[in-house]
Amino acid sequence: MTLWTAGAIAAATGGTASRDFAVTGVAFDSREVGPGDLFVALTGETTDGHRFLDQAFAQGAAGAIVSRDTAHPHVRVADTFAALEDLARAARARVAGRVIGVTGSVGKTSTKEALFAALDRSPAKRAHRSVKSYNNHTGVPLSLSRMPADSDYAVLEMGMNHAGELAHLTTLVRPHVALITAIAPAHTEFFRDESAIADAKGEIFQGLEPGGVAIVPFDSPHRDRLIAAARPHAARIVTFGIGKGADVHPIEMAGAPSGGTFVTARVGAREVSVTVAQPGAHWVSNALAVLAVADAVDADLALAGLALAELGGLPGRGAQIAITPAGGGGTATLIDESYNANPASMRATLAVLAQMPGRHVAILGEMRELGDAGPAYHADLAAPVIDARVETAVLVGEAMRDLARALEGRIEFVHVPDAAAALDKARALIRPGDAVLVKGSNGVGLARLVAGLAGGKT
Repeated sequence: MTLWTAGAIAAATGGTASRDFAVTGVAFDSREVGPGDLFVALTGETTDGHRFLDQAFAQGAAGAIVSRDTAHPHVRVADTFAALEDLARAARARVAGRVIGVTGSVGKTSTKEALFAALDRSPAKRAHRSVKSYNNHTGVPLSLSRMPADSDYAVLEMGMNHAGELAHLTTLVRPHVALITAIAPAHTEFFRDESAIADAKGEIFQGLEPGGVAIVPFDSPHRDRLIAAARPHAARIVTFGIGKGADVHPIEMAGAPSGGTFVTARVGAREVSVTVAQPGAHWVSNALAVLAVADAVDADLALAGLALAELGGLPGRGAQIAITPAGGGGTATLIDESYNANPASMRATLAVLAQMPGRHVAILGEMRELGDAGPAYHADLAAPVIDARVETAVLVGEAMRDLARALEGRIEFVHVPDAAAALDKARALIRPGDAVLVKGSNGVGLARLVAGLAGGKT
């Protein structure tokens, strides 16, 4: 299906088309270009997409957005990044469906994926979403530019690590529903305190369309601050959470045989019973947020419940993988949380580990961008590690020295400088029947460790 024609791209960007062409997708990373794609040749501080035009077309690109001459089919503009944003605005303007913006310190990608699954469940509806974690100043316009014109729903993730970033991104997305999953210590290196993080996340409400709905975490200590941020922009404010005062809250909860949670929830005036496939209290919160959004866009709550029951773990965000230890003799269960980490998400996933059968092993990478509070945040993980009944741990990265000091004499552990060293240690200590949690900031590189351990997965 054609996503953009050369004429439509030129009209959206104010550029000049070299010839007629049509594209079915959009990419700005030449490594991700596939047949029929539009390649946007972005120019950055360290690289220039124009250098990869030949590669992109060799991989099947049908056209490009460029700012200099090329023999390949193209639309020429003055500034390719500005053109990408213009294409995003044009994509948003032509969609008549309901657009949902998602942000938060933790849980935004997982909740975005669960929302997409819930809204895409209906055979009569077409849903679009941000892929991966494309949630920054380039990822959001890319996700918008990929949005088909006939989308009934779009779920777009927005991230930030400085004040003011969401204020701009939300004007591109122009959501009908804006959701904040949670506020937690993340990127604290760039904020004076957690309330400043809440203020920055609250910028998402500034882009709400007339009649829009703001969805706020009821259990957050910053709830009232977020409600105040939403009030000037939202026609309606909905809260979700475990607390009974939330508009969307659980009436009953019980453990499910699969390890997830069976929840009967109050959603406005209705009761809905769902099974949340993923384990952990944080996933109950994510599910309540999904139900709140689904209700706000008049989606089918029963189908949303089915999607939550069938939702699998995401790579890097909770996927459980059966791996074969080096000595053989059986398998161990690896919980892949390698994509990112902050104090709140570390505690949440350690609580999941606590409920797993078998010997508990934790491979924990340092948490980055925490600023001066970093040493205390790392040391404070000692209690959750002990509560998770971790018998042995591999601590990865220089910042983990503070957790190492706090755990001294309490459990067995090794402290290593990087993911490569951690892989060697992990291979030596994992046994059949173990439950192994792998979690750390993305820059630590624990995804490579997961890939190394999963080489013998069953």
